[in-house]
Amino acid sequence: MNPLHFLQFLSILCLITFIQCTQPAPQTDCPEADYFSFETAGAYQMAGIQMIELEEGYEVWTKRFGNNPDIKVLLLHGGPAATHEYMECFESFFPQAGIEFYHYDQLGSYYSDQPDNDSLWTIDRFVEEVEQVRKALGLGKDNFFLLGNSWGGILAMEYALKYQENLKGLVVCNMTADFDKYEAYNAYLRSQMRQSLIDSLSYFEEQEDYQNETYLDLVFEEYYRKHICRTEVWPESVGRSFGHTNQHVYEYMQGPSEFVPGGILKGWSVWEELAQIEVPTLMVGAKYDTMKPEEMEEMSGLVQNGQYLYCPNGSHLAMWDDQKVFMEGVIDFIKSTK
Repeated sequence: MNPLHFLQFLSILCLITFIQCTQPAPQTDCPEADYFSFETAGAYQMAGIQMIELEEGYEVWTKRFGNNPDIKVLLLHGGPAATHEYMECFESFFPQAGIEFYHYDQLGSYYSDQPDNDSLWTIDRFVEEVEQVRKALGLGKDNFFLLGNSWGGILAMEYALKYQENLKGLVVCNMTADFDKYEAYNAYLRSQMRQSLIDSLSYFEEQEDYQNETYLDLVFEEYYRKHICRTEVWPESVGRSFGHTNQHVYEYMQGPSEFVPGGILKGWSVWEELAQIEVPTLMVGAKYDTMKPEEMEEMSGLVQNGQYLYCPNGSHLAMWDDQKVFMEGVIDFIKSTK
């Protein structure tokens, strides 16, 4: 080929390539962003963190992981007034499954506002708070799953009873639907302890000395390690969450101790109302839980479209001490819910 002709050929080829590269990409039915590509509103990115203003004027903290228009899970932590931190283990499993999810610290919890106003600590107000968070995050009936553990399970059931038309699915982890049943099973677990330990616990409780270091150590070593989390060493994020718990709100709602349950939750029950829940619901129980696992199984039969997940090596935080069974079961339920 003539050198002049070859140079002309290269010029034409480069022009064609430039034109092709500057054309807009063809439209497809696939979402433009993958799971790890998403943006939040505002002038700069905040790692998925969004502070949501409530109608009372306070703000609550949320953090988004992932991007899936069909599956969006809002996690409700326990306590009351613990934090999302003990649920950080979901970050090791939900992203791999392509599940979009949100951590969320409820009002009064560490990363959200903590007003000094006991009139705010009611179940009904927390239900309305969840509804405000749902709206702010843009979650709806075609994609919205609510997952609650412990007190978060109470809140999840109460939310479903009022707003289930907004839900695609419900997951209740390690929480019975009746506080009296919890109290009774808690008393049964205590009765299985050695008598000298029971006597020591009773001594501090009679003095109402619930924050005594000796009492706290006994509760932790003899009860929490057996029925709250059974890992040999507690996960750092669990300890961090317990350290950040708003003790005043916890005591106001739950009572001063696991062994002295009370507060505004005493007498709470939605056992008879479970039949009203129509959305697909997964109840999670565990062998060593502070909640009787047989009750969780019974609850799965009381809702209209229920399933039961049993964690044979788990306790109250089965997400940690029976992690494979827990996570695989929860993920299978979420992904199979149509």
